[in-house]
Amino acid sequence: MKKLMQRKRVLSVTTLAAALLAALPAWAVAPFTVRDIRVEGLQRVEPGTVFASLPFRVGDNYTDDKGSAAIRSLFGLGLFKDVRLEVNGDVLVVVVEERPTVASVEFVGAKEFEKDALNNALKDIGLSEGRPFDKALADRAEQELKRQYINKSLYGAEVVTTVTPIERNRVNVTFNVTEGDVAKIKDIRIVGNKAFSESTLRNLFDLDTGGWLSWYTKSDRYSRAKLNADLETLKSYYLNRGYLEFRVDSTQVAISPDKQSISITLNVTEGERFVVSGVRLEGNYLNKEEEFKTLVAIKPGTPYNADQVAQTTKAFTDYFGTFGYAFARVEARPEIDRENNRVSFVLQAEPSRRAYVRRITIGGNTRTRDEVIRREFRQFESSWYDGDKIKLSRDRVDRLGYFKEVNVDSTEVPGTTDQVDLNVSVTEKPTGNLMIGAGFSSAEKLSLSFSVKQENVFGSGNYLGVEVNTSKYNRQLVLSTSDPYFTADGISRTFDIYHRASRPFQDQGGDYQLVTTGASVRFGVPFSETDVVYFGAGGEQTTIKPGTNIPAAYLAYANQFGYSSRSLPLTIGWSRDSRDSALVPSKGLYQRANADIGVAGEVKYVRGNYQVQQYIPLNKQFTIALNGELGYGKGLGGRSFPIFKNFYSGGLGSVRGFEQGTLGPRDITGSFIGGSKKITLNAELSTPFPGAGNDRTLRLFGFFDAGNVFGDNDPVRAAELRSSAGVGLSWISPVGPLRIAIANPLRKQTGDRIQKLQFQIGTSF
Repeated sequence: MKKLMQRKRVLSVTTLAAALLAALPAWAVAPFTVRDIRVEGLQRVEPGTVFASLPFRVGDNYTDDKGSAAIRSLFGLGLFKDVRLEVNGDVLVVVVEERPTVASVEFVGAKEFEKDALNNALKDIGLSEGRPFDKALADRAEQELKRQYINKSLYGAEVVTTVTPIERNRVNVTFNVTEGDVAKIKDIRIVGNKAFSESTLRNLFDLDTGGWLSWYTKSDRYSRAKLNADLETLKSYYLNRGYLEFRVDSTQVAISPDKQSISITLNVTEGERFVVSGVRLEGNYLNKEEEFKTLVAIKPGTPYNADQVAQTTKAFTDYFGTFGYAFARVEARPEIDRENNRVSFVLQAEPSRRAYVRRITIGGNTRTRDEVIRREFRQFESSWYDGDKIKLSRDRVDRLGYFKEVNVDSTEVPGTTDQVDLNVSVTEKPTGNLMIGAGFSSAEKLSLSFSVKQENVFGSGNYLGVEVNTSKYNRQLVLSTSDPYFTADGISRTFDIYHRASRPFQDQGGDYQLVTTGASVRFGVPFSETDVVYFGAGGEQTTIKPGTNIPAAYLAYANQFGYSSRSLPLTIGWSRDSRDSALVPSKGLYQRANADIGVAGEVKYVRGNYQVQQYIPLNKQFTIALNGELGYGKGLGGRSFPIFKNFYSGGLGSVRGFEQGTLGPRDITGSFIGGSKKITLNAELSTPFPGAGNDRTLRLFGFFDAGNVFGDNDPVRAAELRSSAGVGLSWISPVGPLRIAIANPLRKQTGDRIQKLQFQIGTSF
């Protein structure tokens, strides 16, 4: 044995034997100086990868400890199934056996997920094409796939892995999936509630036991994340109604033996209902106690409300931030009188130290230029930290619409006590849009549209767009470009070139047209952080093209002023939008006002329009929406108001239940010609669609509409207003907002065109 060891000393270690190496002195190798290192068994791995993992080089002294460290390091790469070290004299031979490489990953029987989604999930745990394979990785992949299916309430899903070796030390990995049926929520129980009924509390949840629309909402599919969200909703419901000590004691989720149904039981303790007895301030308030008191939302004499407490502490912290105190701490400390079920709050404040912003860094903008983001900031470098300005800056960047996410974090500057850095991180999203589409409405029948838009041309923040729309009554071509920072002060400039051909809504057919071609320039001047006033001017030419069934009013206007007329309209407008969503608003106020003034040419007129919308949330399910719109137009210089500038009313967007654009004056031929004065009033109460849970993209609404248009010489009389009431369906569909309304006219007159069922994609109110 000794002679054999002298001729050839061999150290062989596998994964199992590695732990035994140090315990067997018979395998020990006397230290020696390494003259050469050879690597054997490599197929795909580069030799440099092996050499870089060895703790010794040629010329170094070799020991058993270094050999053990080398084996551990090579196994740690995850590339090898076996590693051996052989010693021939003073030459060290590293013998490796590579793990097979994954040639392909296939899924058989997987219908619930797209293949790409499953591949991405497995890639996160290290299993993908081209990577080394081992059995432990396959087991982890099986568990990950099962986890993905459990998240979809497919608790009975089974996954069997098949590994097929192929040439060149590769394997094909196939996951055979039996998905089974979806496990649905059978029962939701709440135990311990006394103040509110179980049905009232269950209605707060997004999870439910299903309904006839569950195939769309999937609200009967259990999800831990959704349950946690519902628990927070339940807790908030109690805490906002005086139950200061409410808690959820336990949550039990039980699945049936056949893994097809789930029962959820919540055990809660309500506690007593507390009334706020008082609020007092303690601590350092910068000698501005009276100003801080105006920010207190907690109301003595009313039941405890957690939202009011959180609103108050946040308002205090933000107000400290406006004075540069970035590290202010505000604590609302309750003092509970359980004997009388009353609670008072002590608002303890410590402003800490004042800070200023040293540097603002921007990251994540791979396309958008830094200056596009920086020019929206109202917090500046080397100035005092201001929480309001930072929040405003973040909101302004977000409203650009160029980013999926916008986050602003502050970090203390090491070695200082009064400096912070602001780190702005954004996630870009595509801002270009190429659209070819078609739509259908009960009013305009088939319409085709095409548009090319780029809201962030070359990352500059400028807008460029071309729109083409066509329908039975209206066609238009618009080329528009906008520079939001035409000046350094934030004045925007917009150019529009347009060509529109329209025919007012009427039921007699015909091929006459009103053709308007023009161009305009508009400037937006920010008068405050929330108000922008628009000024503009343009030139346009309107031509009345005679044809069959042309209204007599159009012929009369053409005979008096000509078939073709030019105008130089000046425009002024203003808008403010505080809604929480443009598509599905539940609260907030929207206002807009604009005016056109024709000051030169054959057409001289003034036309103004004002609209206000108010959204009032009654609770999580119900929302009241109110809308009012006024329009007024008058001719100037002794001329009558141009008929092609008239307002129209009736149908979706105004008074539902009447045919589109058929309210108001008619000419002697019976054609509907609109009017120079307009009134529209709408009220809606929206509610979840039965079976859709709290899904806000699918809603039912009841409505009341009133309005009309009046001629240039007609007085506006309330008795002339038409009104209707009805119900409707609102759905944010993949092709746009869809609204269907069934209306019954309440106030109508002989000759009115009634249309009880109306629908349109893209209308708002």
